[in-house]
Amino acid sequence: MDERPLNGQVAVITGAGRGIGKAIAIAYADKGAAVVCAARTEIEILETSEEIKKRNGESLAVKTDVTQMESVNNLIERTIEHFGAVDILMINAGLNADRNTVEESNPENWRKTLDVNLVGPYFCAYGVIPYMKKQGAGKIITIGSGAGYRAKASYSAYASSKAGLGMLTRVLAQELWQYNISINEIIPGPVRTRLTNGGEVFKKQNDEKLKSFDSEWIKDPEDVVPLALFLATQKDEGPSGQSFSLLRRDK
Repeated sequence: MDERPLNGQVAVITGAGRGIGKAIAIAYADKGAAVVCAARTEIEILETSEEIKKRNGESLAVKTDVTQMESVNNLIERTIEHFGAVDILMINAGLNADRNTVEESNPENWRKTLDVNLVGPYFCAYGVIPYMKKQGAGKIITIGSGAGYRAKASYSAYASSKAGLGMLTRVLAQELWQYNISINEIIPGPVRTRLTNGGEVFKKQNDEKLKSFDSEWIKDPEDVVPLALFLATQKDEGPSGQSFSLLRRDK
């Protein structure tokens, strides 16, 4: 069994400064990929990048705001200049800025959530597709949510953005299959991250609160890694337009 199946691959990961993105960035590097860490908080992606280098991996940190096309273009261009390719794009950056009913919601926070979770992935895909087409192959992986498939009160912004991301994933799969570019969605279910707790990382003693999300299986970010590795190591003509769920019950 190849212990470094991503040797020679270049992976760009948004939201790589913490949580799921950081865990996947380190895992991809351990499996041989050169990893570009992207996020708005520069100090966090620098820490992830340094951790990768300490483990003898290759990494570059690029401060990126996925809601700005110019910033995303800079990310892709820096990646090409530094490593010469973009083989894997992990669209992980996420936000839940409004946790209120529609009536009590903040319109600015509602839009901000959609900008990060839906417009941002569109910008990332838009920016990377020409390079992947030129290469003749590529993999795009999105981080979705069970909330995008099942309604939950006070989650209108987050659920709507993730539902849109799921459809964007499937539309892109139809548009890109002939270029050997696959795009699939991971639905992690509840994970102990700052996103699920509005800023603070969940502790295991608070898992009862997390269980109200989607599943009785409460995960750490590292629990998402095997599925992310599975998708990154599929053949170019492998699955596309699919949702791979870590939930224990139906979405």
